[in-house]
Amino acid sequence: MTMTPVTPNAAPVLSSLYQQSVADYWNTEENPVNLRLGEVDGLYHHHYGIGEVDWSVLDGPAETRERRVVDELHRLETAQAELLLAHLGPLRPEHRVMDAGSGRGGSSLLANVRFGCQVDGVSISESQVAFANQQARERGVEDKVRFHFRNMLDTGFPTGAFQAIWNNESTMYVELSLLFAEHSRLLRRGGRYVCITGCYNDAYGLPSRAISQINAHYICDIHARSTYFREMAANRLVPVSVVDLTAATIPYWELRARTHLVTGIEDAFLEAYRSGSFQYLLIAADRV
Repeated sequence: MTMTPVTPNAAPVLSSLYQQSVADYWNTEENPVNLRLGEVDGLYHHHYGIGEVDWSVLDGPAETRERRVVDELHRLETAQAELLLAHLGPLRPEHRVMDAGSGRGGSSLLANVRFGCQVDGVSISESQVAFANQQARERGVEDKVRFHFRNMLDTGFPTGAFQAIWNNESTMYVELSLLFAEHSRLLRRGGRYVCITGCYNDAYGLPSRAISQINAHYICDIHARSTYFREMAANRLVPVSVVDLTAATIPYWELRARTHLVTGIEDAFLEAYRSGSFQYLLIAADRV
């Protein structure tokens, strides 16, 4: 795949060996649970789903079962993205927003469709940046939706450039103190930050065995729930909405565990959610 030129950044994009290992993982990732689902409508997501499952997709003719399963899982992951976007506030076409850890670009493209605004996606995966920019070109929105090979901790964008920023299941790859400091710098006063993330439940105690399995599988470090709120407060991000999506995402994992798209991590997610050690949260906060 030909890499799409991106605007050079003054600082090195990858600032540690860990970040290089994460970039290497996502540069070579071609998991069918991401790619097959994106083929449904050209929106390639890299997150999980929410909502009630239509279990009838497991019934019916065997020859069309895979197609039904793919469609249903994609419907659930798109519902998750739509919920996140609904919490970004009253955006207008003249606004500029940022997708931090943008993957193959599905949420960014949805945001442009919904609000008509300019979207900048950032990722440390050069292959995903190239893929996402190709998707924008194919949709004819490359003038409004752009993806950049940049580090979300040091984007190089101007201070106060954005009305809204979001992370969709990407905060577990960075230190939250550094992330929220950069988001606070980039957001104009009154701007909105939203994240959907898995976090470990402080009331349970230390991270459970299942959470350790998830960390190892994705080369990430799941944060405590309390860390999100502590670091937001330290960086002028005041929560206006907190939604526990744990119960809403369990059906997605139950369906995925029974399909041809299993990756081997499904049981760990289900164990962690059901035990109460792991929570799936949406947090929306205003920059004050």
